[in-house]
Amino acid sequence: MQYINLDYRELLTFCESTFRAYGFTEEESRDIAAVVLAADLNGIESHGVQRMVRYAFEVNSGMVDVHAVPEIVHETPISAVIEAHNAMGQVIGQRAMRLAIQKAKTSGCGMVEVRNSNHYGIAGFYTDMAMREDLMGICMTNTEEIMVPVYGKQPMIGTNPIALSMPADPIPFLFDCATTVVPRGKFEVYTKRGDPVPIGWGVDEKGLDSQDAPRILDNIIHKAGGGILPLGGSSEKMGGHKGYGLGVIVELFTGIFSGGTTADRIYRTGSGSGICHTFIAVDYGLFGDKAKIRADFSEYLEKIRNSPKAEGCSRIYTHGEKEVESRARRMAEGIPVNEKTIQELKKIAADIGDKAAPFPRQV
Repeated sequence: MQYINLDYRELLTFCESTFRAYGFTEEESRDIAAVVLAADLNGIESHGVQRMVRYAFEVNSGMVDVHAVPEIVHETPISAVIEAHNAMGQVIGQRAMRLAIQKAKTSGCGMVEVRNSNHYGIAGFYTDMAMREDLMGICMTNTEEIMVPVYGKQPMIGTNPIALSMPADPIPFLFDCATTVVPRGKFEVYTKRGDPVPIGWGVDEKGLDSQDAPRILDNIIHKAGGGILPLGGSSEKMGGHKGYGLGVIVELFTGIFSGGTTADRIYRTGSGSGICHTFIAVDYGLFGDKAKIRADFSEYLEKIRNSPKAEGCSRIYTHGEKEVESRARRMAEGIPVNEKTIQELKKIAADIGDKAAPFPRQV
């Protein structure tokens, strides 16, 4: 599969114009596009512009309500629950994290639950919002049932990512990962490439190992059984029960605490997807002197990076380090986009006509 580097800023402008054509305000369009391109900048192809075709479908089908007016249905000084009314995930996601940040600055901690939202991109975008305000950020979301529980063959839990960002010098700490071995987007990418997925990523409708990405995706879409394995794999031997448990914890924090929808009912609510999110901001000064905490954490991360390397290895990365380097490189060299995704983007442009910004040039 051929990849072509597209100019980052032109690609960002193209995505902004697309969402504006769909009826979002200029501010909302900028917010959505910022999350989409943040994934590509960070090197997370599965959640970047290759997802534009999904967003186009969800908007055009009415799953996403472009004019949704979210409302707070429960609130305390440190918490809130927002009914999103099928809003675009990236729009309500940033509003919710801003509210969590505001509460953290006032009360030390802010925890905001969102129900009846839609796909919101990479969880780490929202935790970085808190980190840039010198707070610790935590974010989770559930998804439709994709994860097969250990010893099962019917998916019951979402990919359910957990992200955490914490200020540190010279490189902030960012942990952002699905509680499945890989997210669904990886299977979409492998399908576009025409490549088999590695053994241990997913299982077929019988619960048996499969490398057939299109088949696994089709089974997920048609609820035919099979799906993606939890972190650790299909048994307890390598810790599959741990990823499975983490996935259930995310369901507790999102679908249950918000009074919303758990993975087994997402996309079965009759209108929108029903996806739920959690946004947490913490003023880590609650635990002592902020400067000392930040310095101590920074020193520990540096010790990890400088610790002895395994034979044949020259570097140990701390979480967030690769993302920082990827952003700098791709801002300069462009965003690598595979040819099938480029075809999808050009079709989107054709569909919206003269409202689309010029197609990004190759770098």
